[in-house]
Amino acid sequence: MAQPGKVQTDHKNVRARRVVTGLTPNGRSTIVSDTLSEERFLGDAYAVNMIFRTASLPATIGAGNGIDEINFRPPPGGFTHMITTFPPDSSYDYYAGYKQSLEGWGANHRPDPADNPAMHTTNTIDIVTILSGELWAILEDTETLLRPGDTLIQHGTKHAWENRGDCDCVTLAVVMSAERKS
Repeated sequence: MAQPGKVQTDHKNVRARRVVTGLTPNGRSTIVSDTLSEERFLGDAYAVNMIFRTASLPATIGAGNGIDEINFRPPPGGFTHMITTFPPDSSYDYYAGYKQSLEGWGANHRPDPADNPAMHTTNTIDIVTILSGELWAILEDTETLLRPGDTLIQHGTKHAWENRGDCDCVTLAVVMSAERKS
């Protein structure tokens, strides 16, 4: 049973609210859309609510949410904004669930098959902020606990996420396309 004040949900049912502004025909600012995100990825290890994507910067004002597919890959020269919910690792088979989630999400870039199945790299720079709960960022040589308000800048290095707590962890991430220099 969850402790008082702890968020315990079925992470696959978590939906993010997306409120979008725009202009009336008279040119006055208004809310043009207020809906729950329809574009989502649901896996055992996490659920991702896609919020916004732009193909390039500067972005075009009023161009919509830009989400034409559900995956972690931002367009070259663009970015994707998403909210992800990680359930406690103890609530599912961590190794099998994480492997399945990475493959389903299209992010299973494990350079070494002998690694922990959650270890992966992507050709992105991710700015990840913890909104609620706690999440461990696992790297090859170190790990650190992230708490609400903490932000990790993930520079395309090999990493994994672990929720060792007893409640969901909700993160906000901006994921930008990046190139590797040899």
